[in-house]
Amino acid sequence: MDDTEDPSLRARLARQGEDAVGKLAQDLLENPLVNAAITRAFDAREKATQAQEVAMGALNLPSAADIERLTRRLRSVSQRLEGIEDGVDRLDDRLAEVSSSAGLDDRLRGIEERLNGIATEVSALRGALPEETEPVPREQERLKVGDQG
Repeated sequence: MDDTEDPSLRARLARQGEDAVGKLAQDLLENPLVNAAITRAFDAREKATQAQEVAMGALNLPSAADIERLTRRLRSVSQRLEGIEDGVDRLDDRLAEVSSSAGLDDRLRGIEERLNGIATEVSALRGALPEETEPVPREQERLKVGDQG
């Protein structure tokens, strides 16, 4: 045999072997005796698992299902915490970007100086006003200039 025939022979033998194993498995599953034995084995396994959980509960020990639930919950909390950490990191980066933007402190300082100047001008104007006079009566407030009837 040369090398070109060997792979095809191997492939043919492998395919025939797979077919034979598949047919055997199918025949076994169709056999009522084997099928009943498999069913009983799975039922026994389920009952053993339930008995184990009851015994573990009586001893106040967590079962495999309890540990699995706890593991899933811990993963969920971990993922949520990672999301929060990412959000805090983005917020920190954004705050650093805003605070380091050029001229922000200078602009705030300029606004404060301008507000102080305005406050000084308002105080000077208030000092220049004559002393308070009595308020105008309400009836006179409603009169319009040029309406003399």
